[in-house]
Amino acid sequence: MAIFAGLLTFVSTLLALALRRLLRLLRRRAPDPAAAAGFFHPYTNDGGGGERVLWCAVRAVQDLCPDLPCAVFTGDADASPDGLAARALDRFGVRLLRPPQVVHLNKRKWIEASTYPRFTMIGQSLGSVYLAWEALNKFTPQFYFDTSGYAFTYPLAWLFGCKVLSYTHYPTISSDMVERVKQRNSMYNNNSLISGSIWLSRCKVLYYTIFSWLYGLVGSCAHLVMVNSSWTRSHIVNIWEVPERTKRVYPPCDTSALQMLPLERSTTPPIFISVAQFRPEKAHGLQLEAFALALERLNSDCLKPKLQFAGSCRNKEDLERLQKLKDRSVELHIDELVEFHQDISYRDLVQLLGGAICGLHSMTDEHFGISVVEYMAAGAIPIAHKSAGPMMDIVLEEDSRQTGFLASRKEEFAEAILKVLRMPEPERREMAAAARKRAQRFSEQKFHEDFTNAVRPVLLGRS
Repeated sequence: MAIFAGLLTFVSTLLALALRRLLRLLRRRAPDPAAAAGFFHPYTNDGGGGERVLWCAVRAVQDLCPDLPCAVFTGDADASPDGLAARALDRFGVRLLRPPQVVHLNKRKWIEASTYPRFTMIGQSLGSVYLAWEALNKFTPQFYFDTSGYAFTYPLAWLFGCKVLSYTHYPTISSDMVERVKQRNSMYNNNSLISGSIWLSRCKVLYYTIFSWLYGLVGSCAHLVMVNSSWTRSHIVNIWEVPERTKRVYPPCDTSALQMLPLERSTTPPIFISVAQFRPEKAHGLQLEAFALALERLNSDCLKPKLQFAGSCRNKEDLERLQKLKDRSVELHIDELVEFHQDISYRDLVQLLGGAICGLHSMTDEHFGISVVEYMAAGAIPIAHKSAGPMMDIVLEEDSRQTGFLASRKEEFAEAILKVLRMPEPERREMAAAARKRAQRFSEQKFHEDFTNAVRPVLLGRS
């Protein structure tokens, strides 16, 4: 195995040097790009944190370089300059200085997971190159911003003469993913069929190893890499190997409405809340199991708490997953204490958060954890998974005061739930106040400052 690893390293080094030399030769023939900033964001209507980053980034570039036109590459057929500007304001409260240019993409299906039933990761990555080829042939900006994580497009953008700036929410592949396959752990990215087979696991390790090398090669083509958390930075630096060009810029969390909620709230009954899409990696089942265990250990004379799930369903699989959670709550005999709120409005979500004393989060290796920040801003003490963003960046002490709890196993989550329930009200408010203060570190204003400081040398250094 060691000989194979050494041979792979030697061959990959030779290929990398040859590829870079070829790219330099080809780049000399590329036409000069237009003086503009282009944002590669094929889905401009997903309504999530990634779209918020896009519009906050466009606004920051407009503030820094008022004379620099901004364009958005999108696969949304109905997108228009005025429509996108209105959406940025209405959906996220981001007022652009002027509407962006729109470059419509017709080949977005090549980056959709459904196009690749097998080898989805490499299929989507190569598909993104095809989509970027369409984009850059239609319009070639001097500054190419990728805000969606399509690193395989960077060499192509570099070849077209663009300076490449990336905002990476999470690595496409990480050492944690490879290690899970090596250990044959069954998770959402490694199904039981593969984890149960030595031969299939070895094949997948080889696939991941080759992909990881390719991912490092293309990522190193970026002139500036911004990442959303310490966990993401550590993995990106390890794979892309450009630490001097990698900056941590926390994502913009709009918590202004949540910060206004009173810290004093009713505890009859105590409300626990879980905010997340009903996706497999969010591990809602773990929360149900922990809540049921906490109820078993709760003194009979204590008021029983309620658990509220609030999230959206993207497709049929998510709907089926939601139904299984409801069925599981019945099996655990806690269905009378569990509520499910599907696809609710933001206004209703704020109302739910305003009544909760605690928020649950259980995703392993959540790259950042916006929902955890929302709990803290709303005054709900977080109980988050002891990994990645929540552990390294968010649920940390503020002014030497504890801001929440971290847990990994069902028993640890149950124990944290009981600690919150047994906490005297003044102590709960004190912890909630510390958590709210810490949440201010992840505001839109902080993003604007850090993003501007990161991109200034690249944008203002243009000829």
